[in-house]
Amino acid sequence: MKTMTQEEMLDKYVGKVGTAERDEFDAEVMAEAQEYFIGEAIREARKKQGLTQEQLGKRMGVQRAQVSKLENGHGIAYSTILRAFKALGVPSASLDLGSFGRVALW
Repeated sequence: MKTMTQEEMLDKYVGKVGTAERDEFDAEVMAEAQEYFIGEAIREARKKQGLTQEQLGKRMGVQRAQVSKLENGHGIAYSTILRAFKALGVPSASLDLGSFGRVALW
């Protein structure tokens, strides 16, 4: 049995770096990771304020289940992120666009 590195596995089953398949895969993985980290940030802010998911949901005007999905990185829409952070009283946020700079979200 031959052992393979993660990179070798990706090359074999997804495609080599620079191919359309690999670029699409890498972009999807990055998007999912970003959603996860946004959800974690919302969870931590909620917990620091001593709020339950139900209480945050009421502030946002959504059900507790929606807050749970948001915190777990599922179904994150830009408008929902804004509602969550505004409901948590976060005064401002910005989006890092790499070489293009940062953009204020509110």
